[in-house]
Amino acid sequence: MKRSVAPPPCPCGSGKAYAACCGLLHAGAPAVDAEALMRSRYSAYVLGLADYLRATWHPGTRPAELDFAGGPKWLGLTVLRHEVTGDDRAIVEFVARYKAGGRAGRLGEVSRFVRDDGRWYYVDGDVD
Repeated sequence: MKRSVAPPPCPCGSGKAYAACCGLLHAGAPAVDAEALMRSRYSAYVLGLADYLRATWHPGTRPAELDFAGGPKWLGLTVLRHEVTGDDRAIVEFVARYKAGGRAGRLGEVSRFVRDDGRWYYVDGDVD
């Protein structure tokens, strides 16, 4: 009997297959809301997609370059809150688990997002 292989799960923790989740956004589909964009950005960090991260970073706060060399290994994401704060503004609070230098850690952030011309962008965030 031939066994079917399940598609790889999305790194964002949605429970969906990557191709049906963040993979769509990484291929160019717009995020429906700030949480979807935040999840896709986390997945981009996991997968090392620097071009996607730069493209979804607001031009007013976007860094000139992103360096993944020696960065952490991302292990999981928990979204704590998604709140619409205006017509084209939202915040997403999350905790991301990682391992770096043989040690486990957690990164907590309240991220700010804006929607410009129908697309969501990461602006900045307050790190715990």
